[in-house]
Amino acid sequence: MAQPQLTAAEMEASLHVWLDTEFTFFKVEQLAAELEPLARDEQDFILGWIRRIASTHITLAWQFGRRAPALLPRMERRLLEAWAVHTCDMFDRTGLQAALRVMEEVDSFDDAQHANDAAGALFEDIAPVLGNFVCGLSGRRLKLEEGDAAWTDGERIVLPPLIAALPNLDDNFQLAKITVALLWAQTRFGTLRLDHAAIAAGYADPERALTRLHALETLRLSARIARELPGLFREMKRLRAQLDPALPPGWQRFEVALAGEQAAPGDSLALLAAAYDEADCPQWSDQGCLRPDAIAAARAARLDKEKARLRIKLAELLEEHQAAQPEPLADPQAAPEAPPELNVTPRDENGLLDFDITLDDAPIAPPEGVKQLLTSVYLDFGEIPPDYLTPAGDGEYDANRVFDQPEDPDAVWHGTYHEKGAELFPEWDHGRQHYRKNWCVMREKTVAPVHDSFYRDTLDKYAGVVKQLRRKFEALRDENRLDKRQTQGDEIDLDALIEALADAKDGREMSDRLFVRLHRAERNIAVAFLVDMSGSTKGWINEAEREALILLCEALELLGDRYAIYGFSGTTRKRCELFRIKTFDEGYDNEVKARISGIRPQEYTRMGFALRHMTKLLNQVEAKTRVLVTLSDGRPDDYFDVYRGQYGVEDTRMALQEASRTGIHPFCVTLDRDARDYLPHMYGAARYIILDDVRQLPVKVTDIYRRITT
Repeated sequence: MAQPQLTAAEMEASLHVWLDTEFTFFKVEQLAAELEPLARDEQDFILGWIRRIASTHITLAWQFGRRAPALLPRMERRLLEAWAVHTCDMFDRTGLQAALRVMEEVDSFDDAQHANDAAGALFEDIAPVLGNFVCGLSGRRLKLEEGDAAWTDGERIVLPPLIAALPNLDDNFQLAKITVALLWAQTRFGTLRLDHAAIAAGYADPERALTRLHALETLRLSARIARELPGLFREMKRLRAQLDPALPPGWQRFEVALAGEQAAPGDSLALLAAAYDEADCPQWSDQGCLRPDAIAAARAARLDKEKARLRIKLAELLEEHQAAQPEPLADPQAAPEAPPELNVTPRDENGLLDFDITLDDAPIAPPEGVKQLLTSVYLDFGEIPPDYLTPAGDGEYDANRVFDQPEDPDAVWHGTYHEKGAELFPEWDHGRQHYRKNWCVMREKTVAPVHDSFYRDTLDKYAGVVKQLRRKFEALRDENRLDKRQTQGDEIDLDALIEALADAKDGREMSDRLFVRLHRAERNIAVAFLVDMSGSTKGWINEAEREALILLCEALELLGDRYAIYGFSGTTRKRCELFRIKTFDEGYDNEVKARISGIRPQEYTRMGFALRHMTKLLNQVEAKTRVLVTLSDGRPDDYFDVYRGQYGVEDTRMALQEASRTGIHPFCVTLDRDARDYLPHMYGAARYIILDDVRQLPVKVTDIYRRITT
């Protein structure tokens, strides 16, 4: 039975609350009147989204409500939802004005455009994956940025905000990846070494010449990708077959000429005159744009600086080499020694660029920074110019001007939050019922070690407990398992023998699985401990946490389980901090013990980002069982923004569900006596324990660990 329609008065009451009309002065009476004639499901749909969007910004919710009644008859609901979510995402990324523009643009979209938007690959979604893809390619390290179109200047690869040429998301993502690969190839295989502007100026129609040169280079680079990245090339052929017309007949000979392994930019240049006369010029959906001015500007800014950097680094390399040589005997009659001869030989094998460096014909291993500089110079010239290999003289350059200054540790919290060292994480907005993408800015730090007597004092304080722990965990380590019905073993399996004799008596073949074998149970466990380092953990709680970690480490060292320990804290989404105490790869040495001693209370309990990061780290560890244990004194909370109450609880719950879906087992040990109000909702009924007395933590936590891993 259908529910009755809501009256205008009923809707006004809710709208007044959601839109905070006491302070915003929005006239909700007119909006309620427009919604009143609609069917109940339509009313609920619009009101539900007004409420969701209001959790992001009230003005956006008001604008949605004003437009939605007119849009609903001509747009599918899923498209309206996609538009609403995109609006909120735009607000998160760039603010209210940009989000309002998205609201306004909806009137000019048709259904097909919306369908493309819904299936399109948004830059903000694909950038993290494509950024890793670019980092894995050889050559100069390129930054990935959002812009008006797809292009590169040799320093960065720029992609548009949305790629929606194909009807489904996976294909649009593949198209973006192929575009990135072609733009990378322009840098890696010499396209950007050409003086495009000068070349085009030699023709009556420079634009015509430039487009044809770009097409020739796309043919050559496509052939290189076919050799270097064959899997990606197969996707390129598939998508081009859907999006692009067949290659004009006149261009097929150019394709053949540029397909050889030795094809270089000069070969494209040699074909340009013939290509210029062709009436048709192919364009591919993945080739991007060629922007000579941007290429030239980036190159000009790069050359002098990289020459200076390389010469300084080579001078340092020579100095280190000479310092390592034995001092020659002094001979006043001897002629001064000639400086050592430095030679650099590039090696470009199977697409991988490397360099052999010799001093007086003796090979030396260059530092990584030198290789990076050599790579960049080689990409610009196709060789290393001799003047670049002359070590800098004393005082020739001001290193402070030539090299970038060390990054201010707090610089990440300014600007666009994409600075080196920061990592972006989503956050679940329960009001919106969608993620806020790239919302939390996390920086990973190492706890400053404190070399005091805390470790030894803890072992002395809990000497009796430590003895019990050793007995319990040694027994757990040495636990044997009985495997029955084996072909060989230590004892006869009586049950199996009786069954086999019965089979033989009945004329059936007698089984040979008649033995019992005892073997030690192999533990294959990785556990990550996430420690609350919020300001509320000061005093007794901080001490109890540190003591508990000492006892845990002692027990885990006996078991041989792989484990890591991290702390977390945060102040708003822009300053989420994760503190390394012990990584999976580190041993339990004096440095780790000193870090445990150095754990100090920080800011607030923003928890979701930390759980997501620990999930990522745990999933990089090969283990049959992966466990994530959180030690906390209270509910998720951040004083300065919305991360309080239900918002923080729901984000944490979603982060825990994400961990569970990857096979990780989350568990929480808390000191919050009120935790029964929210922990069952976050963790489930059996994945937490509440300690009423903080002094129980060091004693209980090892027993808890034993229980949840057996």
